[in-house]
Amino acid sequence: MGRRAKIAVIGGGPAGLRAAEVAAKGGAAVVLFDSKASVGRKFLVAGRGGLNLTKDEPEELFVTRYEGGDEGTGRWAGLIADLSPVMLREWAEGLGVETFVGANGRVYPRDLKAAPLLRCWVRELRNLGVEFAMNHRWVGISLAGGGVVLRFQVHGGVREYEADAAILALGGGSWPQTGSTGEWTKIVESLGVAVARLEPANCGWECDWPAAVLAVAEGKPLKNISISAGGRVSEGELMVTRYGLEGGALYQLGPALRGMEKPVVVIDFKPSVTVEKLVAKMESARGNFLEEARRRWHLGDAALAILAHSEKAPFGAVEALAAEVKGFSLQLGKPRPLVEAISSAGGVCWSELDEGLMIKRLPGVFLAGEMIDWEAPTGGYLLHGCFATATRAGAAAVEWSRC
Repeated sequence: MGRRAKIAVIGGGPAGLRAAEVAAKGGAAVVLFDSKASVGRKFLVAGRGGLNLTKDEPEELFVTRYEGGDEGTGRWAGLIADLSPVMLREWAEGLGVETFVGANGRVYPRDLKAAPLLRCWVRELRNLGVEFAMNHRWVGISLAGGGVVLRFQVHGGVREYEADAAILALGGGSWPQTGSTGEWTKIVESLGVAVARLEPANCGWECDWPAAVLAVAEGKPLKNISISAGGRVSEGELMVTRYGLEGGALYQLGPALRGMEKPVVVIDFKPSVTVEKLVAKMESARGNFLEEARRRWHLGDAALAILAHSEKAPFGAVEALAAEVKGFSLQLGKPRPLVEAISSAGGVCWSELDEGLMIKRLPGVFLAGEMIDWEAPTGGYLLHGCFATATRAGAAAVEWSRC
């Protein structure tokens, strides 16, 4: 029998854990390094919302949720074919964790918790022979003798580790308290690898609310609305905050908003009703249209407060109010800081990677997860993207090590 390939995985988040699993199942001797004292910290953060693992929808639609980067869009059909939503559910159930399809097709563990799945996963990795090297902060890499030499800052100095291949899965720049700081960009760029700047994705946006609006609307939802920007439209719910807006409907517009010099969103407070029907419901009203809209159009406090301080208020005609309800333009400022974002956009450019997600100019060095320049909305796509890229990188690293 030949020597087992040595593969190092750097990063103990969902992408790193999955890459380690795939590589170990492929016959490699795997050591997983992480800067923290334990693995899965970002995975546990994702579990606060019930651990939305993936989305139950047709694959041809699923792959369209991923975007970003110079060549990224065309890669996802193959990546999702490697690990489809059905396959991801089978993986979880193979660890003894039953899943179910909830609202809007979102897939969760039956107990809606991340910790039990993580415990089962780590146990499986140990059974596969994966070694865990905690409190190792990655500080450098070089190529030598057909393999790689990794350098880590550890208590008491610097440790070097030689491997046949390395899989980097250090995450993006969101949730830095979990170890996902984005500091890796300096190391990678110093090696001549092109990296798109890390930016906040799936995040809130700032706007300058009048004090009178905040007095009524802060902390209150805008339910069942439609919001659009740059030709994109999303539906759902928003939350009025002291600094602007939050909510899944807004998060989906992030790529469009970041591309605008002056970001503007248009809110339709009653997307299921036409202007004509709104006007008809006000047929007997003769004045005080905003207050009448509360009852007749079922507008909530937050929506009414925003409309009351619109540049077009006060509304002397119901037609003017109906038009504003169906198309309220709101000037936004900047996105909230990266440290507050659910995920990040940016990362190593796809043009730097081959089909196995190996860095072309660093043979034997593979990437997985949010280190690559892609983004996706919330709803199961983020975790699935990390799993899918890790599945490809783990398998490719094993194949490379055999050559």
